[in-house]
Amino acid sequence: MLHSYVALKMGITEEKLKGIKNIIFDLGGVIIEIHFQGTKDQFKKIGFNDFDNIYSQMKQTQLFDQLETGKILPKVFRDELRKYNPQLTDEQIDFAWNHMIGEMPESNITLLKEVRKHYRTFLFSNTNAIHIKYFNQYLQRKFGHNPLPEMFEHSYYSFEMGKRKPDVEAYIQLLRETGLKASETMFIDDLDINVEGAKSAGIAGYCLKDKTIANLFKI
Repeated sequence: MLHSYVALKMGITEEKLKGIKNIIFDLGGVIIEIHFQGTKDQFKKIGFNDFDNIYSQMKQTQLFDQLETGKILPKVFRDELRKYNPQLTDEQIDFAWNHMIGEMPESNITLLKEVRKHYRTFLFSNTNAIHIKYFNQYLQRKFGHNPLPEMFEHSYYSFEMGKRKPDVEAYIQLLRETGLKASETMFIDDLDINVEGAKSAGIAGYCLKDKTIANLFKI
């Protein structure tokens, strides 16, 4: 009965879900909480009083995109930030940068382990080496192990793939590596632009507006 409940909760017809065998989940804003303001506030605490403008400048130079696609190493990212505050240590930068990563409810683990019984499930996240190192440590501290392999067949990270959402080539690469058929696959993300990218690759998409997957599935 999982299919009919998903159709009801997603507000899409069961007809559209017929043939869906695979679900790809985003990480931040879907599986875990994300707090961008927390990172901004923390950088301001360590001397970036004009962090909003600095952040905007770095987005324009594609520094964050380069970090998320593995084109630059964390060291280069930190050194770029130190141009605005030379006294900062690696630890201070990482602490502030990781401040956006929130909690992953244990209920999400239980839910996704059950969903995996009905679908092939995968994780696809735009992220970077600094965040993933911290996230893996967080999982170990909170749960005593990394539960992601129990929840997903495989986890795909943009900095390892060399591509990021919403680049259509990122979705095509994932489909190719997993052997999934686009017509049998659904992608769930909290950003419309990423969902549209998936649709451009022929994947069914759903944008999670309320930031919780608990409303999508009832087990």
